[in-house]
Amino acid sequence: MFKKIPLHTQIIAGLILGLVFGLVIIQFGFSPEFTVFYIKPIGTIFINALKMIAVPLVLASLIVGVANLGDISKLSRIGGKTILAYLVTTIIAITLGLLLVNFFKPGQQLPQDTRDKLMAQFDSQAGSKADTAAAIKDQGPLQPLVDIVPENLFAAAADNGSMLQVVFFAIIAGIALLQIPKDKAKTFTDFFDALNDVIIKIVEYIMMIAPYGVFALMASLIVEIAGDNPDSAVELLLALLKYTLVVMGGLVLIVVGVYSIMLKSFTKIPFGDFLKALRPAMLLGFSTSSSSATLPVTMKLVEEELGVSEEVSSFVLPLGATINMNGTSLYQAVAAVFIAQALGMDLTLSQQLTIVLTATLAAIGSAGVPGAGLIMLIIVLEAIGVPGAGVALIIAPDRILDMFRTVVNVTGDATVCCVVASTEGELPDGLIRQSNPFTNLESEVGAD
Repeated sequence: MFKKIPLHTQIIAGLILGLVFGLVIIQFGFSPEFTVFYIKPIGTIFINALKMIAVPLVLASLIVGVANLGDISKLSRIGGKTILAYLVTTIIAITLGLLLVNFFKPGQQLPQDTRDKLMAQFDSQAGSKADTAAAIKDQGPLQPLVDIVPENLFAAAADNGSMLQVVFFAIIAGIALLQIPKDKAKTFTDFFDALNDVIIKIVEYIMMIAPYGVFALMASLIVEIAGDNPDSAVELLLALLKYTLVVMGGLVLIVVGVYSIMLKSFTKIPFGDFLKALRPAMLLGFSTSSSSATLPVTMKLVEEELGVSEEVSSFVLPLGATINMNGTSLYQAVAAVFIAQALGMDLTLSQQLTIVLTATLAAIGSAGVPGAGLIMLIIVLEAIGVPGAGVALIIAPDRILDMFRTVVNVTGDATVCCVVASTEGELPDGLIRQSNPFTNLESEVGAD
């Protein structure tokens, strides 16, 4: 019976039940020991499972994504335009997220005692932070560049905090695959392609326990943070609501601001017609939270409704499903600063610039599947010295936000595709036809 219930509905149910359970424990004065010893571990297992697949997910998806360029010469024109557009929009999205979260400060709504409890819960190594900060001050300005290049790949792969080094190796390996004989590269590429499929399947397994993980995390969070003071739980929920609204507002600004300006500047497609033509892909992205699952429908609509040539769409859109995560990048920026604010940690300018760099590279290595953005957020948090376990604060509304940010990711892929096609002279003026975009949609999804 539960298999018939959509995953996002199950997760919302888990969120609500966890909230109710935690509030009941507090309201009626029950002992929190059962929640801490028997329910919280389920949430911990969920978080550990997400961390477990971070390295192979980034390594496999990024190597395959770069290798799928097919020919290094494509980077000279279409590839160069595509990658530049994706990088620029990603940086804009991250910067917009940082501006919004620093302006509205949703995490600072929590009182100081609640922040202290959160920090004590999530950061078991708080005593070493001062030493770490002092060591960072003694480093030179180019040390971040030095840290990107791994001294030992296997050592970097064993530490989620060194994920940038894994990303660096994956990019270099992908480029190298393009420049060696195809018959020799095929074995290597096939292995990582298969590994990528295996990891995506494991992500699906992990997301199957997401409703239980969300229930456990929410229930234990409410019980441990609120204690005997239910007002603390209310304050935490209000802060989460404000955080959610900031993310949603940023996502809307990306679509109606950045994407509309891009279309108006480089194409003659009316923005309203563009959204209508792309509506089935946006709805599918919303329901599946997967850019990869939506890709066949996106390609069909971009080619048949918007008139983009197959040559451009077959290159730009698959690449976008791999490296273009504007919605996810904005969410990571907002979430990272929100968690730091909730823990009472003041991020310096250099740390926020690190968010821009890390989130950009993490977007490149993020697979277009549900839950991948949460994994990349852990990487961003650890890169700026914020406890990775702090994701428990924002995991409750994550699934809902995942649905909305996937819509932004899919829309961004199509936007860049139209822009690149227009600059190549392969985009007609306006829509080429006005058909029912929902025709054969189910068969397209089934084919994926």
